[in-house]
Amino acid sequence: MGEPVLGVVARESNRDPFRILISCLLSLRTKDKTTREASARLFALAHQPATMLTLPLQKIERAIYPVGFYRTKAKSIHAICRRLLDVYGGTVPDSIEELVTLSGSAGKRRTWW
Repeated sequence: MGEPVLGVVARESNRDPFRILISCLLSLRTKDKTTREASARLFALAHQPATMLTLPLQKIERAIYPVGFYRTKAKSIHAICRRLLDVYGGTVPDSIEELVTLSGSAGKRRTWW
């Protein structure tokens, strides 16, 4: 059994919290191999919240397909990026209390997992 995908993303991204966060979202109900490939495709297009928001949802969907619930996850990625920019200055918060406020749907206080 190989290294878990989030370990690979952490190592390859120099422990970038944004890439780890988004890969964690992609990994839900998705096999590691699929998550690894989808993460690589997505981060080749954008690897910061501001640049991720410039991507149309359909482009994110195509990049992350075939992860489970890819359409919903594309919307969640946009919502999370928007919140990171609006509330946290584009950086991923480092406390669990703040992380759980990141919403998978704009305007609602729901967690994305």
